[in-house]
Amino acid sequence: MYTGIVAGKVPIVNIDEGDGIRSFTVDLTGFEDGLEIGASVALDGVCMTVVEIDSGQIGFDAIQETLERTTLADRSTGDILNVERSLKMGDELGGHLLSGHVMCTAEIIERNEVGEGVDLRISMPDEARPYILEKGYVAVDGMSLTVGRVNESSFGLHIIPETLRVTTIGQKEVGQSVNIEVDSQTQTIVDTLVRNMEAKV
Repeated sequence: MYTGIVAGKVPIVNIDEGDGIRSFTVDLTGFEDGLEIGASVALDGVCMTVVEIDSGQIGFDAIQETLERTTLADRSTGDILNVERSLKMGDELGGHLLSGHVMCTAEIIERNEVGEGVDLRISMPDEARPYILEKGYVAVDGMSLTVGRVNESSFGLHIIPETLRVTTIGQKEVGQSVNIEVDSQTQTIVDTLVRNMEAKV
């Protein structure tokens, strides 16, 4: 589990293409303390398992299912990713609970600088529409964010300067895609209500 509070930004230093798999080497220097083979790390919001450790150079494998659902299929050597280590007992929950199981991707369709912050509009994925509600939570590339104005085709995000500093969102441009994980509590409530309503019909 994760909190959606991104710890920092890390570069991809190598990608190996396999049969239905992409192997990433990421420089986690500064974030690798206590990391072991089999541990979970969120990269751009995607829960990844550590498969190799060489000092701060950490290896991860992405299978076809992950590549089809996330932006990792489009990443190249040198790209920068958001990173968060998995939640430990006693850690502060500063955002909202995330699993790192990305539902889909969405496109940035508008970007406006507002003072020292940035306002974004993100295209509304069909599968995520029922769960993205104004003032609710959504994870975008692993960042726990509060949803702004919502309409049928898009939703808004207001990005504060600290988030711009710590994460990659400040470098994202119109036309780029981001990973979307909806709030699990919202999803559970909505799905339960839908099932109950269908059962009464």
